[in-house]
Amino acid sequence: MKIEVTIDKNKKLPTGAVQALEVELLRRLNQNYEDCQLTIRRAGSDGLSVHGGIADDKEVIQEILRETWESADDWFY
Repeated sequence: MKIEVTIDKNKKLPTGAVQALEVELLRRLNQNYEDCQLTIRRAGSDGLSVHGGIADDKEVIQEILRETWESADDWFY
């Protein structure tokens, strides 16, 4: 399964935030999905693309992403 997360390039993020998010999100995704490939990049808008998997996977991944983002104080600093 390929997962791509895009983050609006106009959002101000601390230095290293994208790389830290990638590490933490991949760790959490690997608990539910084997062999997933994750790409996080800056783009014109926020977005999530999931290629492969079943129909409900995108909703599960959205929830994992939301929980990861909301808990940034625990894993980023």
